[in-house]
Amino acid sequence: MRDRVIGLFGGSFDPAHAGHVALTKHALRQFGLDQVWWLVTPGNPLKSHGPAPLAMRMAQARAKMKHPQVRVTDIEAQLGTTYTAETIAVLQDRFVHTQFVWLMGADNLAQFDQWKDWRQIMETIPIGVIARPAARLSPLSSRAARIYRNARVPAKKSRLLGNLSGPAWCYLNMPLMPISSSTLRSEA
Repeated sequence: MRDRVIGLFGGSFDPAHAGHVALTKHALRQFGLDQVWWLVTPGNPLKSHGPAPLAMRMAQARAKMKHPQVRVTDIEAQLGTTYTAETIAVLQDRFVHTQFVWLMGADNLAQFDQWKDWRQIMETIPIGVIARPAARLSPLSSRAARIYRNARVPAKKSRLLGNLSGPAWCYLNMPLMPISSSTLRSEA
C-alpha cells in the first residue's frame, strides 16, 4: 500500500512563472495528489542553450511557488541524474511507499518520443498531462499518444491516476495562461 501520491513536475523553470503555478495547483486538485515536487533540472538535454544558473532558478522558483503541498527541489543535481527516466528510477527505489505521478505540459507530450527512454517512463509511472496554450489538441495525435492510446485515462477519472501503475496517462484541459519561460526570457 502506498502512503502518499506525489506529482513530479520537472523542468528548467527558467524562469518559473504563473503558468507553472497554475498547472501545479490544477494537478494537485484534479489528480488527487498529496504533494507536488518541482524538479528544477540542472540542464535540459533537448535544448541547445543552457539555462540560467541553478541557484538563481531555485530562488526564483521558491519565490514564485508558495504552497504548503509543493516542494521546490534540486534533487536531480543532488542525485547526479541527467534524464527523467534515471531520476524516476532512483526516486522509486528510494521511496518505495510513495506513488509518483509524472506531470507535464501538453507541449512535452507532443515531443515526448524524443526523450531518452521515453517508453520506460510511460511503462513505469502514470503521467498527468495538462493542456498548454500553444499545444491543446496536437499532442493528442503525437507518436506517444498514439502508441499508448489504450492506456489513456478519461479526464473524468483523473483522480484515479495516482492509484494506477504505468502505462497510464490522463490529459486535462485547464484555463490557459498565455505565458512561457522562453517568452519571459526574450522580454528580459
